[in-house]
Amino acid sequence: MGGKATGGLSVKRIRKTAYLHYVPALIAAVTIALFAGYADWQRQLGAHEAEVAAVSQELTLAKTKLDALISRNVAIAQGLAVDIGNHGASDEKHIQDLVSIVFDLAPQIRNIAVAPNMKVSMVFPLKGNEDVIGLDYNEVPAQRAAVLEVMKTGEPVVTGPVDLVQGGKGLIARFPLIEVDEKGRKTLWGIASAVIEMSRIYRDSGLRIADPDIQIMMRSRSKDGDVTVPFFGDPAIFANHPVKTTLSLGYDTWEMYAIPSDGWDAGSDQAWFRAALLVISLALLIPLIWAGRLMSDRQRHMEALQDREDQLGELSQRLELALESSGIGVWEFNISENTLSWDERMREMYNVPADQLECGYEDWRNALHPDDRVSAERRFDDAINKGSDYSTSFRVVTPEGKLRHVKAMGSVYVDSAKRRKIIGVNWDVTEDIVLQDELRKAKSQTELQNRHLMQAKSSMEHAALHDALTGLANRRFLDKCMQEIPIGSHITVLHIDLDRFKEINDTFGHAAGDLILRETARNLRNLIHDGDFLARIGGDEFVVISGVNNSDKDYASVANALVEAMSRPIIFEGHECRVGASIGFASGNTASEPAGQILINADIALYEAKRRGRNRVEPFTERLRQVAIHNKRIADDILRAFEQDQFVAYYQPQFCAQTREINGFEALVRWIHPEKGLLAPDAFLQIAENLKVVSTIDALVLEQAHQQFLRLRASGVDIPKFSVNLSAQRLKEEALFEKIASMPLLPGSLSVELLESISFEGDDEELVKQTDRLRDMGIDIEIDDFGTGHASILTLLKLMPRRLKIDRELVFPIVESSNQRALVRSIIDIGRARGIEIIAEGVETMQHAVILRDLGCHSLQGYAFAHPMSGQEFLNFARKRPWLAA
Repeated sequence: MGGKATGGLSVKRIRKTAYLHYVPALIAAVTIALFAGYADWQRQLGAHEAEVAAVSQELTLAKTKLDALISRNVAIAQGLAVDIGNHGASDEKHIQDLVSIVFDLAPQIRNIAVAPNMKVSMVFPLKGNEDVIGLDYNEVPAQRAAVLEVMKTGEPVVTGPVDLVQGGKGLIARFPLIEVDEKGRKTLWGIASAVIEMSRIYRDSGLRIADPDIQIMMRSRSKDGDVTVPFFGDPAIFANHPVKTTLSLGYDTWEMYAIPSDGWDAGSDQAWFRAALLVISLALLIPLIWAGRLMSDRQRHMEALQDREDQLGELSQRLELALESSGIGVWEFNISENTLSWDERMREMYNVPADQLECGYEDWRNALHPDDRVSAERRFDDAINKGSDYSTSFRVVTPEGKLRHVKAMGSVYVDSAKRRKIIGVNWDVTEDIVLQDELRKAKSQTELQNRHLMQAKSSMEHAALHDALTGLANRRFLDKCMQEIPIGSHITVLHIDLDRFKEINDTFGHAAGDLILRETARNLRNLIHDGDFLARIGGDEFVVISGVNNSDKDYASVANALVEAMSRPIIFEGHECRVGASIGFASGNTASEPAGQILINADIALYEAKRRGRNRVEPFTERLRQVAIHNKRIADDILRAFEQDQFVAYYQPQFCAQTREINGFEALVRWIHPEKGLLAPDAFLQIAENLKVVSTIDALVLEQAHQQFLRLRASGVDIPKFSVNLSAQRLKEEALFEKIASMPLLPGSLSVELLESISFEGDDEELVKQTDRLRDMGIDIEIDDFGTGHASILTLLKLMPRRLKIDRELVFPIVESSNQRALVRSIIDIGRARGIEIIAEGVETMQHAVILRDLGCHSLQGYAFAHPMSGQEFLNFARKRPWLAA
C-alpha cells in the first residue's frame, strides 16, 4: 500500500516538472508574437489609409459626374423656362418645338409641365400624362412647399428623388416663369417643372456599371434637416464605416457614402506578410520546442506505465460488477476432456441444486427445450469442429418447469497446455423476448389502427370535399380547384341555377327536391366533356370548369342541351315536377385574369340570364362587364350616399279637382349625386333593392316628409296630409310600425302608398292584417299606379284603401281617346261606389285637369300644376300659390 502511494506522488511531481522544459520556448513565443502583432498592425493601418484615399477619390469622381449631369439637365430646362417666361404660354407650337430640342439635348428629362398661375395647362409629352392637365399645385400638399419656395425666391428649386406615378424615381426641377417688359420689370406668372428620370441619371453617370470598384449609397437631406431612407444602394453600407461626401441640389442635399465593392482590406496582401512572419517565428520556435519535447519524453513514459496499471485494476473491478449486475454466467468446455465448468451465475440460471458440486455437458443438454435441443447441439458441435465463434440462442426448462430464453456466445482457444477449449457466456433474455413479443403485438395493433384511421381520414376528406346528396364536388372543393389552376390555362366556367326549384321543394317536400338535384347531376355528368370539373356549390347551383380548349359555341351547345334536358318533367310519386335552368358561362385565360374572376364573370352572365326571363343561356360579354362595373359603382355610391346624407325627399303637391287648393303632397326620394346631379328612383332603386337598403331609404323619406309637414304647419301653410311610398315587404318589418309609433303624427295626416303592381297572391291575409294595423294607428292606405298592375278587384276590395291613384299611363290618352275616358270613368265609379277617394297622377295639361274633374276625380297631381321640388321650394310655392294665376 505504502509503495503504491509513493509511486503515485512521484508521478505527479514528474508531471509538474515536465512542463518546465517548455518555459524558454514559451517566453520566446510571447516575444515573437508581440513583435509580429505590432508589425502587422502598422502595415494594416497604412494599407487601410491608402484604401480610404482611393475610395474617396472614386466617390468624388462619381459625385462630380452626377453633379455635372444633373446641373446640365437643370440648366437646359432652365433655359426653356426662361424662354417660356418671356414669350408666354400662348404659342404652344413654339413651346413644343423648344421641348423637342430639350428632350434631344437632355434625354434624362422624362416630361415637362407648364403651370400658369400654378395650374398645369400644358405637359410634354402629353401621352401618358393626361391626368396632369388641370393640376393645381396649391392643392397638392406634397408639392406646395417646393412651389412656394420658387414663388418666394424666384429661383429654380430641385427636389427629390421622388416616386413617380409612371414608375421609378425622378428629380423634379421647378423654374419660375418670369416675363421681363421693355422697362426691365419682372413679372412672375407661373412655374415650369421638369421631371428628370433617376434611372437614366444613374446609367449615364456610370453608377450602374456591371462591376464597380466601390459600392455607393445615397440618401437625401432636406433643407429642414429631414433625412429620407436611402434611395440608391444598399443601406447596409452604413455599418461598414463608409467614406462620405455631399452633393447640394440647392433645396435638398444628397449624402453619398461609399465602401470598396469587396469590402475594406479585401484586396490587401496582408496575408503574405503574415505568412512570412509566421515562417520566421516557426524557424525560431521549433528548435526550442523540440528540445523541450525530448526532455519530457521520459516523464510521459513513466506516466503511461502507471496509467496502465491503474486501468487494469479498474477494468477487473468493472468486469466483475458488470457480470454481477447483468446476470451473465461464464462457462468453459474442455474439448479434449469433454468436461464443462459453470460459474455461480450459470448454476443459478439453470437452477442447479446446491448439493450438486459438479456440472457436465449432460446437465446443459438435459436442460434444453426438446424443440431446441437438436439445433442447439448442432451449432455447438459446428463451433468445436470448425474452430469458429459460437453464437446462438435457445430455450431451457428448469427443474421447476419454468421456461427461459437464453443467449449464448463463445470462442474456441488453445490454452498453454495445448488443450482445445471453448469459453463463453450465457445470459437470460427472457424479459427481452417477452418485451419484443409485446412490442410486435402492439405494432401490429397500431398498424391496424393506422389503417382504420387512414380509411376514416380518406372518408372524411372525401365527405369534406363532396356533396353527400349528388356525390359531386362541393364549394370547398371548387375553391381548392380554382387555386390549383395553373397560370396561363384557358378555362371555361358554366354557372347553372335551377328555376322554380324552391316552389317544387316547398310544394312536394325535400324528397322531391333531392330527386331533382340528383337528376340534374346525372344530366350534367352525361353532357360535359371528359376531364371537366363539376360541383354543386349551393342549394340549386352547379358549376362546371373545363380546361378543354373548345369554343364558346361548343359550351353554348352543352348549356342549351342542359336547359332542354331540365325542361323535361320529372315524375315524383305520380306528380310531374317541372323545373328549368338558367346558365351563364364565361371563358378566359388565367394569364390575363384570375380563375376567380372568370367564375365571377360566369355569375354575372347567370344573373343576366335570370333577368331576361330565366330558362336560358347567356354568355359573358364585355357589355355585361361594363354593366356589372356600373352597378358596382352605383352600389358603392349608394352606400356612400347614406354616410353623406345625399338622399333627400322632394315633394309634389296634390290639388282638389274642384277648388284647385293643395289638399296633400307626396314625398318622393331623390339622390343628389355629387357627379350626376339630381337622380330619380328609376336610376338607382333596382340596385338599392339588391343591396337590401330600400327600407333605409323609405325610413329617411318618411322622417323628412314628416319634418316638412310640421314645417309647413309652423309657417302657416295648412295642408291636411302627406303620403309616402312603401313596398309590401316593408309591411312585414316590425321596425316600420315601431318607427311610425314613435312619430308624433296627427290622425289622418299620413298616407302609405302601396304599389298596385305588387302581387298579393298567397299573402292576402298577411297583407290585410298589416294594413289593418296601420289603420288602427291612424294611417290611411292608398293604392298607387292602379290600372297597370295585376292585382284583382277582389284583392282591392279586401284591402279597402282610403284612396286610389290612377296610373299616368291611363290618364295621358283621355284627351284624344273616348275609350280611355270611359275606362277612367269606370275606375272612378268603382272607387266612388266603395267610398274610395280617387287621385289622378300624371296630369300634364289643364285640359286633362278639366276632363278628370268632370269625370268625378277628387284630387289631381302632375306637371300641369307643379313638378316635384325641394322642401324650401315647396314652402315658397305653397305660400305664393302661383298655380291660381295660371
